[in-house]
Amino acid sequence: MKSIIKIAALLGLSFSIFSAGANEEVIRQVLSQSMPQLKIDSVQPAQIKGLYEVVAGAHIFYVSPDGKYLVQGKLIDVKARKDLTEEKLSGVRAKSIEQVGSDQMIIYKPEESKYTVSVFTDIDCGYCRKLHSEMDQYLAEGITIQYLFFPRAGKGSESYNKAVSVWCADDRNTALTEAKNGKTLDAKTCKNPVDAHMKLGEELGARGTPMLVLESGKVYPGYVPAKQLSKVLQNEAN
Repeated sequence: MKSIIKIAALLGLSFSIFSAGANEEVIRQVLSQSMPQLKIDSVQPAQIKGLYEVVAGAHIFYVSPDGKYLVQGKLIDVKARKDLTEEKLSGVRAKSIEQVGSDQMIIYKPEESKYTVSVFTDIDCGYCRKLHSEMDQYLAEGITIQYLFFPRAGKGSESYNKAVSVWCADDRNTALTEAKNGKTLDAKTCKNPVDAHMKLGEELGARGTPMLVLESGKVYPGYVPAKQLSKVLQNEAN
Protein backbone atom coordinates (compact mmCIF):
# COMPACT_ATOMS: atom_id res chain seq x y z
CA MET A 1 0.00 0.00 0.00
CA LYS A 2 1.32 3.43 -0.94
CA SER A 3 1.71 6.34 1.38
CA ILE A 4 -1.45 7.83 2.82
CA ILE A 5 -0.24 11.14 1.42
CA LYS A 6 -0.64 9.68 -2.05
CA ILE A 7 -4.03 8.28 -1.10
CA ALA A 8 -5.05 11.72 0.13
CA ALA A 9 -4.06 13.25 -3.19
CA LEU A 10 -6.02 10.66 -5.09
CA LEU A 11 -9.05 11.19 -2.90
CA GLY A 12 -8.88 14.95 -2.98
CA LEU A 13 -11.41 15.41 -5.74
CA SER A 14 -14.02 13.38 -3.92
CA PHE A 15 -13.71 15.00 -0.49
CA SER A 16 -15.93 17.90 -1.50
CA ILE A 17 -19.03 15.72 -1.60
CA PHE A 18 -18.94 15.16 2.16
CA SER A 19 -21.68 16.98 3.99
CA ALA A 20 -21.10 18.83 7.24
CA GLY A 21 -22.93 16.03 9.01
CA ALA A 22 -20.80 13.29 7.48
CA ASN A 23 -20.93 10.04 9.42
CA GLU A 24 -19.09 6.76 9.33
CA GLU A 25 -21.23 5.22 6.59
CA VAL A 26 -20.94 8.27 4.34
CA ILE A 27 -17.15 8.30 4.75
CA ARG A 28 -16.95 4.59 3.98
CA GLN A 29 -19.12 4.94 0.87
CA VAL A 30 -17.21 7.91 -0.51
CA LEU A 31 -13.79 6.37 0.05
CA SER A 32 -14.95 3.09 -1.47
CA GLN A 33 -16.25 4.86 -4.56
CA SER A 34 -13.21 7.04 -5.12
CA MET A 35 -10.58 4.47 -4.14
CA PRO A 36 -12.08 0.98 -4.56
CA GLN A 37 -8.73 -0.75 -4.04
CA LEU A 38 -8.47 0.75 -0.57
CA LYS A 39 -9.64 -1.87 1.92
CA ILE A 40 -11.36 -0.01 4.73
CA ASP A 41 -11.42 -1.96 7.95
CA SER A 42 -13.14 0.58 10.17
CA VAL A 43 -14.39 4.14 10.36
CA GLN A 44 -15.18 5.67 13.73
CA PRO A 45 -15.02 8.96 15.61
CA ALA A 46 -11.46 9.81 16.62
CA GLN A 47 -10.40 10.80 20.13
CA ILE A 48 -10.37 14.42 18.93
CA LYS A 49 -13.91 15.67 18.67
CA GLY A 50 -14.93 16.34 15.09
CA LEU A 51 -12.43 14.00 13.42
CA TYR A 52 -13.00 10.50 12.11
CA GLU A 53 -10.42 7.74 12.35
CA VAL A 54 -10.09 5.53 9.27
CA VAL A 55 -8.23 2.22 9.49
CA ALA A 56 -7.15 0.78 6.15
CA GLY A 57 -4.94 -2.25 6.47
CA ALA A 58 -1.95 -1.27 8.57
CA HIS A 59 -2.58 2.46 8.08
CA ILE A 60 -4.54 4.96 10.12
CA PHE A 61 -5.51 8.45 9.02
CA TYR A 62 -8.06 11.04 10.08
CA VAL A 63 -10.62 13.08 8.13
CA SER A 64 -12.59 16.15 9.09
CA PRO A 65 -16.39 15.88 9.13
CA ASP A 66 -16.78 18.28 6.21
CA GLY A 67 -14.31 16.25 4.16
CA LYS A 68 -12.03 19.18 3.41
CA TYR A 69 -9.05 17.89 5.36
CA LEU A 70 -7.14 14.66 5.83
CA VAL A 71 -4.63 14.33 8.64
CA GLN A 72 -1.71 11.90 8.43
CA GLY A 73 0.44 11.49 11.50
CA LYS A 74 0.44 10.61 15.17
CA LEU A 75 -2.36 11.47 17.56
CA ILE A 76 -0.80 12.10 20.98
CA ASP A 77 -2.51 12.23 24.36
CA VAL A 78 -0.31 14.96 25.87
CA LYS A 79 -1.45 14.53 29.45
CA ALA A 80 -1.03 10.76 29.44
CA ARG A 81 2.09 10.98 27.25
CA LYS A 82 0.66 8.27 25.06
CA ASP A 83 0.85 7.80 21.29
CA LEU A 84 -2.75 6.85 20.56
CA THR A 85 -2.12 6.17 16.87
CA GLU A 86 0.79 3.82 17.54
CA GLU A 87 -1.24 2.04 20.20
CA LYS A 88 -3.99 1.39 17.66
CA LEU A 89 -1.51 0.46 14.92
CA SER A 90 0.15 -2.09 17.18
CA GLY A 91 -3.16 -3.87 17.54
CA VAL A 92 -3.67 -3.81 13.78
CA ARG A 93 -0.20 -5.29 13.18
CA ALA A 94 -0.70 -8.02 15.77
CA LYS A 95 -4.00 -9.01 14.17
CA SER A 96 -2.42 -9.02 10.70
CA ILE A 97 0.35 -11.37 11.82
CA GLU A 98 -2.13 -13.64 13.58
CA GLN A 99 -4.20 -13.92 10.42
CA VAL A 100 -1.20 -15.30 8.51
CA GLY A 101 -1.37 -18.54 10.49
CA SER A 102 1.49 -20.58 11.91
CA ASP A 103 1.22 -23.06 9.02
CA GLN A 104 2.29 -20.25 6.67
CA MET A 105 5.50 -19.43 8.53
CA ILE A 106 8.76 -21.21 9.33
CA ILE A 107 8.98 -21.53 13.10
CA TYR A 108 11.84 -22.23 15.51
CA LYS A 109 10.41 -23.04 18.91
CA PRO A 110 12.12 -23.69 22.26
CA GLU A 111 11.03 -26.47 24.59
CA GLU A 112 9.40 -23.88 26.81
CA SER A 113 8.15 -20.85 24.91
CA LYS A 114 7.66 -17.63 26.86
CA TYR A 115 7.38 -15.19 23.98
CA THR A 116 6.80 -15.19 20.23
CA VAL A 117 8.46 -12.79 17.81
CA SER A 118 7.66 -12.61 14.10
CA VAL A 119 10.64 -11.78 11.92
CA PHE A 120 10.51 -10.56 8.32
CA THR A 121 13.72 -11.94 6.86
CA ASP A 122 15.83 -11.88 3.71
CA ILE A 123 18.02 -14.95 3.23
CA ASP A 124 20.90 -12.85 1.85
CA CYS A 125 20.69 -10.05 4.44
CA GLY A 126 23.80 -9.93 6.63
CA TYR A 127 22.04 -9.06 9.87
CA CYS A 128 19.32 -11.61 9.12
CA ARG A 129 22.05 -14.24 8.91
CA LYS A 130 23.59 -12.99 12.13
CA LEU A 131 20.24 -13.27 13.90
CA HIS A 132 19.72 -16.77 12.57
CA SER A 133 23.24 -17.87 13.51
CA GLU A 134 22.31 -17.02 17.11
CA MET A 135 19.03 -18.94 17.05
CA ASP A 136 20.11 -21.12 19.97
CA GLN A 137 20.48 -17.96 22.08
CA TYR A 138 16.93 -16.83 21.29
CA LEU A 139 15.56 -20.28 22.03
CA ALA A 140 17.50 -20.36 25.32
CA GLU A 141 15.65 -17.17 26.31
CA GLY A 142 12.34 -18.90 25.62
CA ILE A 143 11.71 -16.87 22.47
CA THR A 144 9.87 -18.52 19.59
CA ILE A 145 10.98 -17.09 16.25
CA GLN A 146 8.49 -17.29 13.41
CA TYR A 147 9.81 -16.25 10.04
CA LEU A 148 8.09 -14.48 7.17
CA PHE A 149 9.98 -13.85 3.93
CA PHE A 150 10.80 -10.36 2.77
CA PRO A 151 13.39 -10.56 -0.03
CA ARG A 152 14.35 -6.92 -0.43
CA ALA A 153 15.36 -7.28 -4.08
CA GLY A 154 11.77 -8.13 -4.93
CA LYS A 155 9.86 -10.80 -6.76
CA GLY A 156 11.94 -12.90 -9.15
CA SER A 157 15.25 -11.95 -7.54
CA GLU A 158 17.82 -14.49 -6.41
CA SER A 159 16.79 -13.97 -2.80
CA TYR A 160 13.15 -14.44 -3.73
CA ASN A 161 13.90 -17.70 -5.55
CA LYS A 162 15.89 -18.93 -2.55
CA ALA A 163 12.90 -18.22 -0.31
CA VAL A 164 10.63 -20.23 -2.58
CA SER A 165 13.11 -23.13 -2.68
CA VAL A 166 13.33 -23.11 1.12
CA TRP A 167 9.56 -23.21 1.46
CA CYS A 168 9.28 -26.05 -1.03
CA ALA A 169 12.02 -28.13 0.63
CA ASP A 170 11.15 -31.33 2.48
CA ASP A 171 12.54 -29.85 5.71
CA ARG A 172 12.00 -26.10 5.66
CA ASN A 173 13.81 -25.35 8.91
CA THR A 174 16.96 -27.18 7.82
CA ALA A 175 16.78 -25.70 4.34
CA LEU A 176 16.50 -22.16 5.73
CA THR A 177 19.51 -22.67 7.98
CA GLU A 178 21.54 -24.06 5.08
CA ALA A 179 20.51 -21.18 2.80
CA LYS A 180 21.45 -18.60 5.42
CA ASN A 181 24.81 -20.35 5.78
CA GLY A 182 25.42 -19.83 2.08
CA LYS A 183 24.70 -23.34 0.86
CA THR A 184 23.21 -23.62 -2.61
CA LEU A 185 19.85 -25.36 -2.45
CA ASP A 186 18.14 -27.36 -5.14
CA ALA A 187 15.82 -24.98 -6.99
CA LYS A 188 12.22 -25.89 -6.27
CA THR A 189 8.82 -24.37 -6.84
CA CYS A 190 5.46 -25.05 -5.26
CA LYS A 191 2.51 -23.20 -3.81
CA ASN A 192 4.07 -20.81 -1.30
CA PRO A 193 3.30 -17.76 0.85
CA VAL A 194 6.30 -15.64 -0.17
CA ASP A 195 4.27 -13.08 -2.15
CA ALA A 196 1.76 -12.81 0.70
CA HIS A 197 4.59 -12.31 3.19
CA MET A 198 6.07 -9.54 1.05
CA LYS A 199 2.74 -7.79 0.67
CA LEU A 200 2.15 -7.91 4.42
CA GLY A 201 5.66 -6.63 5.10
CA GLU A 202 5.02 -3.65 2.84
CA GLU A 203 1.69 -2.96 4.55
CA LEU A 204 3.39 -3.04 7.94
CA GLY A 205 5.99 -0.55 6.76
CA ALA A 206 9.01 -2.82 6.31
CA ARG A 207 11.91 -0.86 4.85
CA GLY A 208 14.65 -3.36 5.59
CA THR A 209 15.40 -6.65 7.26
CA PRO A 210 15.28 -8.12 9.74
CA MET A 211 12.10 -6.48 10.98
CA LEU A 212 10.83 -7.83 14.29
CA VAL A 213 7.16 -7.68 15.24
CA LEU A 214 6.32 -8.47 18.86
CA GLU A 215 3.09 -10.14 19.96
CA SER A 216 1.83 -6.70 20.98
CA GLY A 217 2.34 -5.48 17.43
CA LYS A 218 5.26 -3.22 18.28
CA VAL A 219 7.95 -3.12 15.61
CA TYR A 220 11.72 -3.25 16.09
CA PRO A 221 13.54 -2.69 12.80
CA GLY A 222 16.93 -4.36 12.63
CA TYR A 223 18.87 -6.97 14.51
CA VAL A 224 18.31 -7.18 18.28
CA PRO A 225 20.56 -9.54 20.33
CA ALA A 226 18.79 -12.31 22.23
CA LYS A 227 19.52 -10.96 25.73
CA GLN A 228 18.39 -7.47 24.80
CA LEU A 229 15.25 -8.76 23.09
CA SER A 230 14.46 -10.85 26.14
CA LYS A 231 14.61 -7.75 28.35
CA VAL A 232 12.29 -5.89 25.99
CA LEU A 233 9.80 -8.75 26.09
CA GLN A 234 10.02 -9.02 29.87
CA ASN A 235 9.29 -5.31 30.24
CA GLU A 236 6.30 -5.63 27.91
CA ALA A 237 4.96 -8.50 29.98
CA ASN A 238 5.22 -6.51 33.24
